[in-house]
Amino acid sequence: MASSTAAVPFLAPPLEQLQHLAEELRSLLPRVRVGEAQETAEEFNREVFWRRLNEAAVKVNGEATVLTTLFSKLPLPSPQETQRICEQVRIAIEEIIVVYYSLPKDQGITLRKLVRNAALDIVDSMAQLLEALLTAPSQSTENGDLISCNSVAVACQQVPEIPKDNKAAALLMLTKSLDFVKDAHEEVEQAVEECDPYSGLLNDSEDNSDSHREEDGVLGLPSNRDSYWSEEDQALITPCLALVRASRASLKKIRILVAENGKKDQVAQLDDIVDISDEISPSVDDLVLSIYPPVCHLTVRISAARLVSVLIKALEITKASHMSPQPGDSWIPLLINAVDHCMNRIKALTQRAAEL
Repeated sequence: MASSTAAVPFLAPPLEQLQHLAEELRSLLPRVRVGEAQETAEEFNREVFWRRLNEAAVKVNGEATVLTTLFSKLPLPSPQETQRICEQVRIAIEEIIVVYYSLPKDQGITLRKLVRNAALDIVDSMAQLLEALLTAPSQSTENGDLISCNSVAVACQQVPEIPKDNKAAALLMLTKSLDFVKDAHEEVEQAVEECDPYSGLLNDSEDNSDSHREEDGVLGLPSNRDSYWSEEDQALITPCLALVRASRASLKKIRILVAENGKKDQVAQLDDIVDISDEISPSVDDLVLSIYPPVCHLTVRISAARLVSVLIKALEITKASHMSPQPGDSWIPLLINAVDHCMNRIKALTQRAAEL
C-alpha cells in the first residue's frame, strides 16, 4: 500500500546552506558595482527613498543578530529552520540592493557612489558573517563570529549617515580628498625638516663600514648614499613642496566654493568637480613618494607634470561652473600662475635628467 505522506524535499545540512548563501552574496557584489539605476515613470521621492533604505538596513542588522544567536552555539538549528532564516537574510539583502537601484542618476553620480558603497559594505559584511559562522560552534562566541556580526551592524549604522543630496555628497568627498592631501603635505614637510626620512629604517650604529652597507642592501634597506638628499635634490624639493601646498590650497578653496555657492540641482557640475578633485590626492602621493631618496629627477618631473595637469583642470572646471568666484576674486588665476611657476622651476632643475 502506497504511503499517503507527501515526500519531504531534501534540505542540505545547516552549514552547507550557510556556505551556499555566502557564495550567493559574494556573487552579487560584482553586479551591484556595475548595476544601473532602474528606469521608472514615477517621480523620485527623496523622503520615501531614504526611509526605505534605512528600514532595509535595520532589517539586515536584525537578521545578522538572529543568525549569530542561532549559529554561534550547539546544537545547530534544524535544516528547516536554517532554510527559513537564510531566506529572510536573502530577502533583506535583496531589498537593500533594490532600493539602491531605485536611486536615479539625475540625483547625482557622487551620491549614487556613496549609496552603492554602503550597499556593497552591507552585502560583503553579511557574507563575512556567514563564513565566520561556518566554524563558530567549535569556537568561543566572543571571537570572529561576533566581530563579523558587529561589522554588519557597523555597515548598517552607516546608512543614516550618508549625505542626503549630491551637494552634501560632493562636500564629503572634497573634505576626504583635502584631508589626504593635508596628511601627505605634513608628512613630507616633517621629513624635510628632519632631513632624514629613513631615520627609523637605518641602523642605529655609527659604524658605516662597507660590510654594514652591504648588509643593508641585502636586507632591502637603503644604503647610506640613498638615505639623504644631495644639494641638487634639496633644490628640487622646494618647488615640489610649493606644488603640494598649492594642491592643498586649491582643494580648500574649491570646497569652500561648493559649500557657499553650490546649487543642489546642478548635479552634473558638482560631479565633474568631485571627479577631477579625486585625482589630486593620488597625484600628490606620487609626487611626494618621488622626492624621497634616492631621488630620480626624471620621475619627479613626470609626477609633477601629472599633478599640474590635474590641478589646472580642476581649477578651470571650477572657474567654468556655476560656482565660479566673483570677478573681483582672482584666486583661481593666482593659483594657476603659482602652479605654472612651480612646474617651470621643476623643469629647469630636471632638464639634464630629461635629456639623458
